[in-house]
Amino acid sequence: MSPAPLDTGRVKRLLVRSTNWIGDAVMTTPAVRAIRRNFQNAEISLLAKPWVAPVFAHSPHVDRILVYEADSRHRGTAGKLRLARDLRRHRFDAAILLQNAIEAALITWLAGIPVRVGFDTDGRRLLLTHPVHRTREVKAIHQTGYYLAMLAGAGLRTGDPALFLRLGEQDRRRAARRLARMGVTGGRRLIGINPSATFGPTKQWFPERFAALADRLQAAHDAVIVLFGGPGDRVLGGRIAAAMARPPVDLCGRTGLGEAMALIAACDLFITNDSGLMHVAAALDVPLIAIFGSTNPVTTGPFSARSRVVKSTVDCAPCLEPRCPLGHMNCMRDITVDKVFSVAGEML
Repeated sequence: MSPAPLDTGRVKRLLVRSTNWIGDAVMTTPAVRAIRRNFQNAEISLLAKPWVAPVFAHSPHVDRILVYEADSRHRGTAGKLRLARDLRRHRFDAAILLQNAIEAALITWLAGIPVRVGFDTDGRRLLLTHPVHRTREVKAIHQTGYYLAMLAGAGLRTGDPALFLRLGEQDRRRAARRLARMGVTGGRRLIGINPSATFGPTKQWFPERFAALADRLQAAHDAVIVLFGGPGDRVLGGRIAAAMARPPVDLCGRTGLGEAMALIAACDLFITNDSGLMHVAAALDVPLIAIFGSTNPVTTGPFSARSRVVKSTVDCAPCLEPRCPLGHMNCMRDITVDKVFSVAGEML
């Protein structure tokens, strides 16, 4: 028996459960915009982990952000029960789960939210009132379409698949002051490099190649090179900076996500692994080069007309493994500095 169609007009308080990673969150922004269009009269709250919340901090499609404090207040089993109690106080009429894990469905069930919509993944079908079957075809399309397909499966309108990201004015001003201190003045190009990526080393091009590429770009284009990364990337940024002939501006672990996004928006070119910041650059319509080894650009590539993917041609790619099963990472070795430098020259 199929569930009753969603009556969007009766939903006054709606919870949207965000995905857990920056890149995934950016790829849900078309779905979040579509949710707003379907529930125009509802107050929409978005539940997100702290490192993801800045993606939606200035979105007009969300009325409120609730922080899932996974490392403190909502940590462990007791914390998840506490989160369910926290959500219960808001008396939500419905929840749309963009995150695929059973945890998201269990918490909203425990919170007593009467309508729960999401893909029937991770064994959670019985916890959802409106489960949407995830087909093999849906898994094979780009992630922006994947989340829209979930809404369509629940009978909701979808619409424009373009990414959406709005920057905060405070972040813009902070970035402008930093650029002034860096000496980025009219006529000098700003090239951002993001050498990091989560999920494993097979997504990361070699630091010495990033360093060699950056030196060549500085010499050829009189560019200011800026290294981007999170708190865990300080050693990586320092290693690349030490290997360069002319020092870059190393911002690894030295900015929050909001300021980093504003700095990326100022770049003339952004060169990156398959990562969350890659999707940020795509959403901001910044010219970008994305380096792909083990992962699949068809499903997680930059969703932008101003992007170029440089990928491996070896037979075993994409394997989608966090570590090379063969032990030699030929997919990344196949991508040379010459190849990326040539594409950068075309884009600049």
